[in-house]
Amino acid sequence: MTDVIDDRRAKRTVFILVLAQALIGAQMPMIFTIGGLAGQSLASNVCFATLPISFIVLGSMVSATPMSNFMQKHGRRAGFFVGAAGGTIGAAVGAYGLYTSSFTLFLIGSLFTGIYMSAHGFYRFAAADSASEAFRPKAISYVMAGGLAAAIIGPQIAKVTADAMVIPFMGTYAAVFVLNLVGVLLFCFLDVRERADDVDDAAKGRSRWQLITTPKIAVAVICATVSYALMNLMMTSTPLAVVGCGFTQNNAADIVGGHVLAMFAPSFFTGHLIARFGAEKIVALGLVILACAGGVAMQGVALENFFIALILLGVGWNFGFIGATTMLTMSHTPSERGKMQGMNDLIVFGGVTMASLASGGLMNCSGGDAVQGWNAVNLAMVPFLVLAGGALIWLVLRPTDDLEHTPAQ
Repeated sequence: MTDVIDDRRAKRTVFILVLAQALIGAQMPMIFTIGGLAGQSLASNVCFATLPISFIVLGSMVSATPMSNFMQKHGRRAGFFVGAAGGTIGAAVGAYGLYTSSFTLFLIGSLFTGIYMSAHGFYRFAAADSASEAFRPKAISYVMAGGLAAAIIGPQIAKVTADAMVIPFMGTYAAVFVLNLVGVLLFCFLDVRERADDVDDAAKGRSRWQLITTPKIAVAVICATVSYALMNLMMTSTPLAVVGCGFTQNNAADIVGGHVLAMFAPSFFTGHLIARFGAEKIVALGLVILACAGGVAMQGVALENFFIALILLGVGWNFGFIGATTMLTMSHTPSERGKMQGMNDLIVFGGVTMASLASGGLMNCSGGDAVQGWNAVNLAMVPFLVLAGGALIWLVLRPTDDLEHTPAQ
């Protein structure tokens, strides 16, 4: 009966988080669509065009561990309120940076947006908190599926608002400000009940070093980092590549919108696939699809190449990241989640920060034209796919009794 009760509460939690993912989460495709272009208009050197997006990820990386600890002590809902506040401040400062043509202020606003991005990353963990082991991968997957609506809403708002004001892109940041204010009301209805022993026993359990050196956890973190970082590497430079190859900003918005749809559409069945075939196999499939995305991108720079490559990129990220997240949640106890989930996101977004920083440099400053820059971005994926694939193979080939498996019950 315990699992039934928990799953009923988990389903209510999932419903609220899906709505939050759809509404507040729409700001991320909006910002990723125009962030690089806005940065390019403000930066003194085009090599720094994607620096605003890098600062968002940097803000997320820096706030990941404090956010996880805060949620461990004060609950998920309080943490999500803090995240929405960060998104609101970030949008306001970013808009003011555009108004004053200050690249520095624009970057500061991006840092605050990173606080929202960090909290947003814990939606998937909140969905898993009270779910049974059987429902957990589905709960994570359903919440990620809420990004489908965000994928539709975000780019469309970006297209309408990018030139809505005299100052380009300022209208988009004003819209992000409103989304955070309205969307935060959803968290008033969120009821993620913390188990008493989760908080009381937070200081117990394995140390951070013991956790990260557990084979299944280590491989889960590596695969999550590679999946997310490579997705960001390619997506961040896509608007620059599309516009640089002679297409329009609206073309770029449509391609990013298709990509974000592909990121979240598989979530309706990813959890079922994980439950049936195992997380490791789904992660492996995700890595293969990410490799295919890079291959298609290097075959040409027609619009269809961009669309197909970015759709494959989204699907590959979905399988790789959700599969790795499920592996992680199955490998630590509730009392260890404050340490482990914060450390996981610190590492993941550290990798994403480096990818985002590299994206603009590879795209604009690797020599030659936009086509050569785009090819450089895609070639950079290869060694990291080899790393993640090798780690996954190593895990699977280890003797079963050597693997540590600690269900997060």
